[in-house]
Amino acid sequence: MEGFSLNYIELQEYQQNRYPFLMIDHVDEVIPGKSARGYKNLTLNEWFFPVHFPGAPIMPGVLQVESLSQMLIIAITTLPGNKEKATRFVSESSKFRKEVLPGDKLVIETNVNSWKHGIVKGVGVGYTNGTIAVEAEMVITIPDIL
Repeated sequence: MEGFSLNYIELQEYQQNRYPFLMIDHVDEVIPGKSARGYKNLTLNEWFFPVHFPGAPIMPGVLQVESLSQMLIIAITTLPGNKEKATRFVSESSKFRKEVLPGDKLVIETNVNSWKHGIVKGVGVGYTNGTIAVEAEMVITIPDIL
């Protein structure tokens, strides 16, 4: 199956979240049911930087994992018949390697490990400046298919 890209407007057809909680800006390549890769550009204007933390802003770990999960969701909702379906984040196991700062580009790569009966198991890795910042194993469901 051939991959394709999605700009910010197009990716919203496959992702339920909206600003300010849409944590991806662009999908460079999605191969439905297999993988998705893209990024989130981070500026000091992000809603979470002023309070996390004043004088030393970093992207909260939970939002880093949210970015990974949203990209993994794109890999599944681009499959035929899944476009309008609601998704739920069930669990994750994550490792944080370095701080994600204002001005960083969080490059996100996700892969689907298994997809059965509405349950997706996959992995995601987020990079800044070519170095791993965050890794996560995730489980996501599509309740309508369960």
